[in-house]
Amino acid sequence: MSQQSQGNRWLIAIMGTVLQMVLGTVYAWSFFQKPIVTQFGWTNVQAMWIFSLAICTLGLAAAWGGMNLPKHGPKKLATLGVILYGAGYVIGALAMSMKSLPIFYLGYGVVGGIGLGLGYVTPVATAAKWFPDKKGFVTGMVVMGFGFGALVMSKVIAPVIMAAVDNQIVPSFAWIGVVLFVIGLPAALAMKNPPAGFVPAGWTPPAQSAASKLSEDSLTARQALLSGKFVMMWLILFFNVTAGIMFIGMQSPMLQDILRKINPTMTVAALASAGATLIAISSLFNGIGRFFWGGLSDKIGRAQTFRLILGTQVLVFAALIFVGNPWIFGILVCYVLLCYGGGFGTMPSFVLDIFGARLMPVVYGTILTAWSAGGIAGPQIAAAIKDARPESAGPATFTVGAIILVVGLIIAFLTNNKAMADKS
Repeated sequence: MSQQSQGNRWLIAIMGTVLQMVLGTVYAWSFFQKPIVTQFGWTNVQAMWIFSLAICTLGLAAAWGGMNLPKHGPKKLATLGVILYGAGYVIGALAMSMKSLPIFYLGYGVVGGIGLGLGYVTPVATAAKWFPDKKGFVTGMVVMGFGFGALVMSKVIAPVIMAAVDNQIVPSFAWIGVVLFVIGLPAALAMKNPPAGFVPAGWTPPAQSAASKLSEDSLTARQALLSGKFVMMWLILFFNVTAGIMFIGMQSPMLQDILRKINPTMTVAALASAGATLIAISSLFNGIGRFFWGGLSDKIGRAQTFRLILGTQVLVFAALIFVGNPWIFGILVCYVLLCYGGGFGTMPSFVLDIFGARLMPVVYGTILTAWSAGGIAGPQIAAAIKDARPESAGPATFTVGAIILVVGLIIAFLTNNKAMADKS
């Protein structure tokens, strides 16, 4: 077995992280939510559908990408993903100039979402092949970049571009698309699979019985996707995504509501700045959570990690119902984002453990459809509550989130770390 290209694998991991950071800028949507609603007169639900469609299409495209990654290779899919995601912003700018929600939905939501999905699944599956000895650590590191995307967008890319075009949102969107393409393309072009038979230097694959190896090799994608294990893993990710993504789409407006109650004289600019700061800080926790929980799962097990992620969030959501202090609100939101990111940091290695490396692209790509479903459910629940109860949206949203997490926690206790191929 080959033990060459040791340095190359760290380049793949780093460039995969950069690519994920570019794609993760989608999580700064709440930075644009309020200005878009204010300028164009759309409701929170109407504007939030742009983000929801992007996340929904992301999961569906990731499922297709995972199934076709062996056929087309990581470089082609990643490059196409970057092109389409950048184009989503440009079409979004065109849609706003035409004041057309349907074109916005089609451009940013569908075209951009397809780019997100193709780009997202590629570096995760590729890095996992290069690091069989550090599965949780490296997949957590790569998807950490996605969590940091909101920070880069809300504190660097968007403010700089908007200042350059006199805070006009339409040209800002177009230029953002161009900038993301320029940053993402080199990272996409760096994606490649390891050579056949690649084994990291100094690492010995764990012993596997002949019966278990035969079972793993004979397991089909259909059998894996129809298994009870897959269903439970899908539901665990769905409930974690649904709860966490409520904050990603609405955290800025929620914080602004709290601040407005405390100080009704705060200017719109000051409120927006506070919201952008929370987006930036919470995105750090989103990114760190992917790395932290993914690494922790290497030590305590994947199922046990998800139980901690979901269980501790139940307590946090219950506490949020009664919180009126913006500092405490921000701290708790950051913890929710830490756990939200942790789900994405832990799931790739969970899939590897349960279904094996051969089926990883197909199973992991398909399991990301839970992200699609959660990307619709979470933001739409939060936006609908905001439109129906603008003055008391927070407590209702947090109550629903706590219930969602309790259901996910129950399912997490029903699953385990036993591989599908392990009949012992």
